[in-house]
Amino acid sequence: MHADDSTFVQSLTEKGLEVVEDPEHNVYKIKCDVVIVGSGCGGGVAAAILASSGQKVVVIEKGNYFATEDYTSLEGPSMSELYESGGFLTTMNGKVMIMAGSTVGGGSAINWSASIKTPKNVLKEWSVDHKIPFFGSSDYEFAMDAVCKRIGVTENCTEEGFQNQVLRKGCENLGLKVEAVPRNCAENHYCGSCNLGCRTGDKKGTDSTWLVDAVGCGAVILTACKAENFILVNNNDALRRKKCLGVIAKSSNKNLTKKLQIEAKATISACGSLLTPPLMISSGLKNPNIGRNLHLHPVLVAWGYFPEDASGIKGKMYEGGIITSFHRVVSADSNVHAIIQTPALGPASVAALSPWVSGRELKERMAKYPRLAHLFTLVRDQGSGEVMEEGKIKYRLSEVDKENLKLGLRQLLRIMIAAGAVEVGTHRSDGQRIKCKGLTDESLQEFLDNVPVVGGLGSKDEYWTMYFSAHQMGSCRMGATEEEGAVDENGQSWEAEGLFVCDASVLPSAIGVNPMVTILSTSYCISKKIAELLKEI
Repeated sequence: MHADDSTFVQSLTEKGLEVVEDPEHNVYKIKCDVVIVGSGCGGGVAAAILASSGQKVVVIEKGNYFATEDYTSLEGPSMSELYESGGFLTTMNGKVMIMAGSTVGGGSAINWSASIKTPKNVLKEWSVDHKIPFFGSSDYEFAMDAVCKRIGVTENCTEEGFQNQVLRKGCENLGLKVEAVPRNCAENHYCGSCNLGCRTGDKKGTDSTWLVDAVGCGAVILTACKAENFILVNNNDALRRKKCLGVIAKSSNKNLTKKLQIEAKATISACGSLLTPPLMISSGLKNPNIGRNLHLHPVLVAWGYFPEDASGIKGKMYEGGIITSFHRVVSADSNVHAIIQTPALGPASVAALSPWVSGRELKERMAKYPRLAHLFTLVRDQGSGEVMEEGKIKYRLSEVDKENLKLGLRQLLRIMIAAGAVEVGTHRSDGQRIKCKGLTDESLQEFLDNVPVVGGLGSKDEYWTMYFSAHQMGSCRMGATEEEGAVDENGQSWEAEGLFVCDASVLPSAIGVNPMVTILSTSYCISKKIAELLKEI
């Protein structure tokens, strides 16, 4: 948003919004039907659904907008512009590095394209155990099909990149099942830098789909504009003690001298699991589920070196689709302990992630960068954390999570060795690694037995490692009652009439797979319900 006071008011008026200057309170009062905070998977779908139903929608987004031609794939500047805290957000103890989008399109603008539907066992758990019927309904199934169609999900990949070839070959050589990952792009999409914004424009995030639909139906998107608090007043409704009348926001544009008071019939928080709870709490809401039950899908990464032509696998680690294959680590009774996928890691990220052994070792490692395959293991965490204030994230793994991470980490090392790696290692602080030539089964088992799940950066143990999270969910979870959740089945706050949540924070628990389609589908269902409620007003 590059407007000044006069051009800003003129622009909004031309778009059909009523704008009144209030000098006494130093605000612009903007009236609309629906105001949405956040433009990611949840906010984008909500904007499109509600705008197409005839509502006048305003979306505010604290990040900036970038068109396809604006993306550079330069690691440092792109991380700074597109990620929360420039990609340097961690839990308070430094154990988990958290990756979250902060741009128009949110996480969908920088995610790795994986478009996996909500697993059936998760839907059953949410609908039966959590007593939220719509997750087991035909409406939710329809929503998943509808959102997958809109974002152009394809089921196959015509040419896999280096890291996915490693994963597939290793699994096949071990007799393990490897599955194709549906993606929101063409089957021949070969962009290895979608995590820094897709320069080909082929990946269909909300910024190029749902938000385009919303603007086509008259929605207005205000970028570089951050919500400060919801406007809550006392309510005579016995069910909900408060009523939400909109949101107060502030632009980072220095040319706009006044805050924005956006008044609406319905207010939607869609700023993600890390920011929705702090916004609700700072606005005065008290439900004890707000900010708690935060799940992170914790990840551990390991590496394998594949010299050119030594393994028969072609390509470089930064080429090709980021995630096109995955493996489920299952027990004899078919319980899934973890999944194994491939990450996007630029050279600076690899250098930062690498344990310090010596200057020479790091130089040698980075010289091998193009042929260093990285795989990660992700678990559906039973442990959880909390986020009550912006940027202050607490999180603890359960013992089951630690065991599952260990099983996944050992499995992915076996996979890389089976694929032909000449050396593999973890990112444990001592530079743990093993040469693979002539490796006996006994030596391999001895090495794997010494691959435990250690503490994080602040650990007082002998060794430590870095954990990652690219998926945050559950911190404002949906519940059958206000004792069980922060919002009801319609996504509406149990405390404030007219305040809804449409993002990953409403999910009752972790999912265990990439959550984009689940977030889109949940928002689709909630938005349809909001549209119906608004027709009655």
